[in-house]
Amino acid sequence: MKTKFVLALGIAAATLWLTNCQKQESPKPANPGTATVTVDPVKRGEYLVGMIGCDDCHTPKIMTPQGPEPDMSRRFMGHPADEPFTNTDKKGLIGEQHVAVFSPGLTAIAGPWGVSYAANLTPDDTGIGAWTESQFFKAIREGKSKGMDGTRPLLPPMPWPAYRNMSDDDLKAVFAYLKSVKPIKNVVPNPVAP
Repeated sequence: MKTKFVLALGIAAATLWLTNCQKQESPKPANPGTATVTVDPVKRGEYLVGMIGCDDCHTPKIMTPQGPEPDMSRRFMGHPADEPFTNTDKKGLIGEQHVAVFSPGLTAIAGPWGVSYAANLTPDDTGIGAWTESQFFKAIREGKSKGMDGTRPLLPPMPWPAYRNMSDDDLKAVFAYLKSVKPIKNVVPNPVAP
């Protein structure tokens, strides 16, 4: 019995020794926690703009066999100035029913608040061309039109309350990307009160 115990103890010790001898230490980074990845802010902004769906409202649509698709030749120009859309002919639809009606290009919407038009996000002076980064932050974080104090609030369906929680770096990247796209001259109509 004593021999079996010593033999079992010996086998356990040998197994433990062999297991520890075969373990290889995993390589450690040179400076753990200090590694940084440089990301091009314009590329990051392009990715974010695609993810949060800016084209959904700010790019006029064209009808295809698969349904409406963004017209990339007019990307981010907002509601076309030459496309009339008012709530006067839609009052029976929106009235007390609290229904909203989109324009054919999906860049304007009439609802109980009146009519709101998607803004021109291109770097033309009729869009965000003259905007500063701080104005862009104020527009997204505080829902201020043109990112200026004393202006009207951003109207539905602009989901700025969801976007205001984006990090500073993400908002900087979105702004950098929008400043890099093709400028399009397009004076978007002012909103219409109900």
